[in-house]
Amino acid sequence: MTRATLAQVLQPALRDGYAVAGFVCLGWEDARAFTLAAEAEGKPVILQAGPGSRAHTPLPVLGAMFRTLADSVSVPVVLHLDHGRSLDEARAAIGEGFTSVMFDGSALPLEENIRQTAEVAALAHANGVSCEGEIGFVGYAGGATSALTDPAAAARFARETGVDAMAIAVGNVHLQLDHAGGIDEAALAAITTATGGTVPLVIHGGSGVPPDQRTRLARTTPIAKFNIGTELRQTFGAALRQTLREHPGEFDRLKILSATEAPMTAHARAILRSLG
Repeated sequence: MTRATLAQVLQPALRDGYAVAGFVCLGWEDARAFTLAAEAEGKPVILQAGPGSRAHTPLPVLGAMFRTLADSVSVPVVLHLDHGRSLDEARAAIGEGFTSVMFDGSALPLEENIRQTAEVAALAHANGVSCEGEIGFVGYAGGATSALTDPAAAARFARETGVDAMAIAVGNVHLQLDHAGGIDEAALAAITTATGGTVPLVIHGGSGVPPDQRTRLARTTPIAKFNIGTELRQTFGAALRQTLREHPGEFDRLKILSATEAPMTAHARAILRSLG
């Protein structure tokens, strides 16, 4: 199995006490590094096309890239639309071969979030694709403030939408540059109790969660997916700057960008190992 749905990789993770990495992909170099890392570790991986990536590269190009990478390895690879905002966007991703779509209605009133997420989930399931939804609001470092997930609302959301995975807000923040925060474990426990621990939970902004906490929560809670982007972008930037310092006369973009592959692959492998 190479191309896999989100449910196909998260249900075993939920059952057996580990988590799967959702790596945010901004281009060929990082997506290829993440795929190579997964193959080297013998672990599933989720390649994610977020709004920034889609603004830079057309969805059909991202879909073709993800399909090519998934078909080049032997481990399960999920082709995931991250933070989709509409039914039409989900439909377009499914048409391009994505095996998982996220609908982010977290800024909507609860009733509307449930209604729209359920529509996307129904479309996804009718096409053999998985769906992730979000309840509560995960904020941004230096930007919008988070709104913690209400346990009762989470239970209702999971029940009425039929999502295959549920992103929650429990102290996690997008685009955090360090591990100064972490997960509010009491809030997480309340959500787990309310939902019965039967739906795979997703942590967006996983770069801001201390690695040892990520490891422990992957083993002991229903968190089955950590989205990781910022810390890997930092690795990419550091490798790029080092290459340009050491070879100031280099102008070939293929040589410059190829130098990021080894450090990105090594970092991704370490994350994959840490999640169990």
